[in-house]
Parts: sequence; C-alpha cells; structure tokens
Amino acid sequence: MSDKTVVEIKGVSKSFNDQDVLKCIDLTIKHGEFLTLLGPSGCGKTTLLRMISGFEEPTNGDIYIDGKNAKGLPPHERHVHTVFQSYALFPHMTVSDNVAFGLRCNGIPENEVKPRVEEALRMVKLENFGNRKPAQLSGGQQQRVAIARAVVNRPLVLLLDEPLSSLDYRLRKTMQMELRQLQRKLGITFIFVTHDQEEALSMSDRVVVMSEGVITQIGTPRQVYEEPACLSVAKFIGEVNIFETNVSSITDGKITVNIEGMPHTYPNKHNFSVGDKALVLVRPEDVRVYDSNEVTDTSNMYRGIVEDFTYKGTTVDLMVRLDSGKVLATTEFFDEDDDSLVYTLGEKVWLHWVNGWEVILPHEG
Repeated sequence: MSDKTVVEIKGVSKSFNDQDVLKCIDLTIKHGEFLTLLGPSGCGKTTLLRMISGFEEPTNGDIYIDGKNAKGLPPHERHVHTVFQSYALFPHMTVSDNVAFGLRCNGIPENEVKPRVEEALRMVKLENFGNRKPAQLSGGQQQRVAIARAVVNRPLVLLLDEPLSSLDYRLRKTMQMELRQLQRKLGITFIFVTHDQEEALSMSDRVVVMSEGVITQIGTPRQVYEEPACLSVAKFIGEVNIFETNVSSITDGKITVNIEGMPHTYPNKHNFSVGDKALVLVRPEDVRVYDSNEVTDTSNMYRGIVEDFTYKGTTVDLMVRLDSGKVLATTEFFDEDDDSLVYTLGEKVWLHWVNGWEVILPHEG
C-alpha cells in the first residue's frame, strides 16, 4: 500500500425520494489498499460503492478517482470494475469469453486478448476451465471467474459487493484467504462491501464502519475491535458486555465508577466530570471465570451462577448471572487437558476481567 490517493470522497450525500441514504461522507482511499465498508443492511455501504463505480450519482459532493472528478462519468470510463454479488456472468459464453468480454469491448487486439485472459485465469487458479460454461462451475469457481473478468482489464480499483455471501462456510473461508492473497499479488486497490464482521476484520487493511448513512469509525481491524469509537461500533463488531454507570469521583486524572456494587478506576480519556454517565464495555474473551476450588481471594471478583454453557470446539462460551442479576457473556479458549473448563448449569463461579482491557465511553442518548 502506498501513500498515493486513488479514490477521494468529499462531502458526498445521497437521497432517494427525499430519504437520506448517505449523509456527508468524507473518505480517502490509498493505492494498493484493501478497504472494507462494513455495516448492517440499509446503512448505505452498497450505495456508496455504486457511486464510486458510476452506477449512481451523488446528490451532493464529489468523488475523485486518480485525482480526477468522476462526476458524470459512466462506469466504463472510471477505470474501476465491480464484482457483483450475483457474479453477472454470461451463461451462453465460455469462461474464457466471459473474461475476454471487456477487453474485446475496449478494442484490445485479439493477439493481446488470449495471453491476458490466460494470465487472469492462472491468477484465480482456473487456467484449465476456459472452455467450460458458467453452469458447469461451482459457486466458488463462478466467483473467481467474475474476479478474473474484472482484473483482466487492469483497473485502478476493484469494487466487490458482498461477493462471498452466497457461499457455504468452508468455501467462504477459503475465498477470503484467496482474495486477500490475490489483492497482495495484484497490488491494486480493493473496496469490499460486507455485513460480516469477522470477514472484515480478517481481510482488511482498514475498515470503514457505517450506520444509518454515516461513517461511525475508520481504522485498522484491531482499532475498530479493541478501541470502538462509539457504542454502535462496539455492539456491531463482536459480542460485548455493557455496564451503565456514573462517575463518582475524579483523582489525578482518573475516574472512579461503580460497576455492579464494586468500584473501578480508569484513566479519564473522555474528560468526564463527576456525575457524568459512562459506559464500560468488556469483551467476553477478556472475562476470566473460576470455580470455587480455584480461588481463595475473591475480594475483587464477582460471584455468579452459570446459566448457559456452549462448547464450540476451540472455545467455551458461558452466560453467567451475577448476584446483582446482570448476565455476562464470557468466552474461554478450550484446552482439552484442562478440566477446569468443564462447567455445569447452576454451578457457582467467580469472575473478573483483565484490568486495562475495558473500553470506557460517554453515555449515548
């Protein structure tokens, strides 16, 4: 990834029938970056992708591609290509002809078309499938043909609109890895749309989290997961335990809050005042659970009862109801040699979470 800007979005808004779908979007995308637009259905991510591609025009604002204002430019003049969720392959054409279609439309000499098609098919590991029709391919193979058809034109930017959503779990995982490897090999910008948090975190250089037509956070996968900028980001990306509390005191730049009857002290990163409402967020994997035989000093722990227990192979998930009535989600990594992760419903346990791994946010609303 270089420092060169390949797409710049300035103050872009979009309305349909007086309904705001996007509101004043500002975003800069670098050359060679794998950037993911992440958010729930209806948040505006696909509309933003369609405006970059030229299938929609902004109501307000401008989109620059390679330094040039793209206003009014049709899709084929933007030097970007889109891989749609449906793949949009021509059923009557062979795989090779599907991949060659854009080149021939652009008047590329036939003696250049064949080697470029063969190169693109090698990239997606389909070099022996050129004579097949789309109906003779699996879903994963069709997806790779759609990618080959896009990259054969050597675009500045490849736009991918939830291209993996129709694949089964195993194939989806394989294609995530192959897409990432292909992007690194090509060195071009990928803008990927998904509502799958795990997919976004595992594939991206940066993630743009969207909600109700606005960008709520931009950051690396680690930043958006470990340092969510707001409650909506924290709740959308992974599971999270939420404690609502008030700032009871401030001393030496640190706030003290009461969580389920126990005081906790944290750095005052949000300039809280005494009496302000605050949210303390704790991820399930940061909670530690012990049975009664494992601990002697429980002065800084919470007591609870196991209400639910789920073995998932690599993890053990618990739902623990505290004495206060609050139910916490916990996740522990399973070790088959450690019988301490064997729990029973109704069992009394003690728990605490790793100090310093909490996220403190101002109360919203």
